[in-house]
Amino acid sequence: MFEILATLGRTMGFSFAAGINLYATVAILGLAKRYGWVDLPEQFRVFDNDVVIVVALVLYVIEFVADKIPWVDSVWDAVHTVIRPIGGAVIAVATLGDASPTVKGLAALLGGTLAAGTHLTKAGTRAAANTSPEPFSNWALSLGEDVFVIGLSALALKYPVAAALVVILGVVVIITFAAWIVRALKRRWATPPSIPAT
Repeated sequence: MFEILATLGRTMGFSFAAGINLYATVAILGLAKRYGWVDLPEQFRVFDNDVVIVVALVLYVIEFVADKIPWVDSVWDAVHTVIRPIGGAVIAVATLGDASPTVKGLAALLGGTLAAGTHLTKAGTRAAANTSPEPFSNWALSLGEDVFVIGLSALALKYPVAAALVVILGVVVIITFAAWIVRALKRRWATPPSIPAT
């Protein structure tokens, strides 16, 4: 039972993180398996490949720089609107291990949905931050995202059940945040009440 919960926690944690920074997540998975930071199941060997690790690290460095430049980060996010959810789905299936096609399909849906949710939240927050004339909010958001992805990935590696709880809390925050944005947009674009002629 614990092994099932651990697998689910890792699947959720890594997919959630992938929606914010796919390349950091893949690099952490590869390095963790390569250097035995924790005892990972055999299916994580897919990330323990020189090409995968190097490409993930190079793309992470590119994203680290692009993420700090206002508007460049939004272009980067737009390009990754498809890439991150697909990456989250692939990570979910890869971390699942040997399972039936139905379970793999469900895992792909879960991973892709979690990654899409965090990606869209990140992209929306960045777009709003870009309306500010100063760059410091962008830098703070970007560094905060990096710390969160590294922290959640480390938690998923060592304490996967705790990572699942963090993801569930994160989903609640995302839903609340999305509802707040929708309400704010409705208020902004609402037609003002007509004033009766006297």
